[in-house]
This record gives sequence, C-alpha cells and structure tokens, in this order.
Amino acid sequence: MPMKYEKLFALMKEKRLTTYRIRKENIISQSALTSLKAGKSVTTDTIAALCKALDCQPGDIMEYERNKGE
Repeated sequence: MPMKYEKLFALMKEKRLTTYRIRKENIISQSALTSLKAGKSVTTDTIAALCKALDCQPGDIMEYERNKGE
C-alpha cells in the first residue's frame, strides 16, 4: 500500500489522542482504526474525522510512498 500512516500515530501521541478515546468518543470506527494500524486504505470520511479531532490537514497524518518498481 503506497499510503503510510506513521505521521498519524506520532501526532496522536503528541496531542494525547489515544485509541481508547477514539473508540469511546466514536471518532472513527474500530475497523477503520484497525485498517490504519495495518496500513490499509480508509475512506476520506475517516481521514476528515481524524483531521477534525487532531486539528490538522491530511498531509499531517498520511504520506504517499511510491511502490518500488514503479
């Protein structure tokens, strides 16, 4: 998958947004959170909800990485 979410988890730590709080406040679904942890694709609604919760832009939480051989 060419999208990487390491920046998301670093920003969550910096802003003290825990996975517990994400689930408790229903910011995004558990399946979306699992997909992010696995580096799988998520919807733009999920990205928007995280940006709202973290007060950031999509580029602050995700990064495109070209597949080797492209």
